[in-house]
Amino acid sequence: MSNANKSFFWVFLPVILTAVAALTAQTPPSKVKVNPKDGLEYVWIPPGKFQMGCVPGDDGCRSDEKPRHRVEITKDFWMSRTEVTVAAYKRFVEATSHEMPPQAPSFNPSWGKEDHPIVNVSWDDADAYCKWAGGGLPTEAEWEYAARGGRGDLKYPWGNKLTRYDANSRGTGGQDAWTNTSPVESFPPNAYGLYDMAGNVWEWCADFHAKDYYSSSPAQDPQGPPSGKGRVLRGGSWNFDPEDLRTSYRVRYLPVYGSYSIGFRCTREVFP
Repeated sequence: MSNANKSFFWVFLPVILTAVAALTAQTPPSKVKVNPKDGLEYVWIPPGKFQMGCVPGDDGCRSDEKPRHRVEITKDFWMSRTEVTVAAYKRFVEATSHEMPPQAPSFNPSWGKEDHPIVNVSWDDADAYCKWAGGGLPTEAEWEYAARGGRGDLKYPWGNKLTRYDANSRGTGGQDAWTNTSPVESFPPNAYGLYDMAGNVWEWCADFHAKDYYSSSPAQDPQGPPSGKGRVLRGGSWNFDPEDLRTSYRVRYLPVYGSYSIGFRCTREVFP
């Protein structure tokens, strides 16, 4: 290398290294990783901003879905690609002193269908599982942000209409052949690669529920009200009507109870 070329190299080396570092910082991690604790795949969700709540043109919105408001998720996170399955929950039970839910549903006797979502879990059960798995339940804002998959003005994760080829809801037809829960990954994923963000089972969120919370929700990483009686459920389920599967639809349930239509999924901030 000539002296001139050497001089050029050393002059521009800091610039080159800075550019490489910036490019590396912007490169997302592998978008899907297996959690060694529960054996489930987790999807990387990037940080970003979105409009939370009732979308324009949705005449079915209730008062607690309003006002629509801007929210920023400031940190990336990982979310289980599917609802927690019976198989994954059994791993949790085997590794801890926790027990299986008090009663298996008639449509999954003795918890034999291990690729179906676990149900009849209380909020405390779900919270304990997610902590064991290395994370926690998603906040309501994280849940809706992930469910929308970057498509903010749609009623459902895939569009403004629900068909029997999109999700498991009340009744059967088309691709929905199940009168109760369906195996996870039975329907197409959303834009982030997450399955069953609409239908199959309701999903516990970390937040307490308040009807008027959206009027005072923080603009960044809202955590929900500081207290309350009920916890938030999102996503609809196999025994609810299609309009209850809308992405902005939110309900509450007492955290000490479970139901055959309630399950959950987890988030993690980092992977080992």
